[in-house]
Amino acid sequence: MLTDLHCEICNRDSVKVTEQECAEYLKFLPHWQIITENNVQKLRREFKFTTYQAGLNFTNQVAALAEDENHHPDLILQWGRVTVIWWTHSINALHKNDFILAAKTDVLYQD
Repeated sequence: MLTDLHCEICNRDSVKVTEQECAEYLKFLPHWQIITENNVQKLRREFKFTTYQAGLNFTNQVAALAEDENHHPDLILQWGRVTVIWWTHSINALHKNDFILAAKTDVLYQD
């Protein structure tokens, strides 16, 4: 399972995931979508909350996960929702790490 794995250290020579790998990983992440921003593929999901505080608490949990794994997403906190966007900055693309942390982000979601 993706949640049993940890991020590996990436550099600009790290290997991007293939389309086939993306499709396979997405089977385990049904609420995530691949988006393209500025010609860079990224993994995105919006999480819904009933209060701002619940969204803030979730944002802090994702931030702690990111620090633990040394892999950091974009986090957008708004009333009633938090948007999480994972991609690997060093390769400007998707890496297996992004799917691992997307799966771990799903585990944090309790609302």
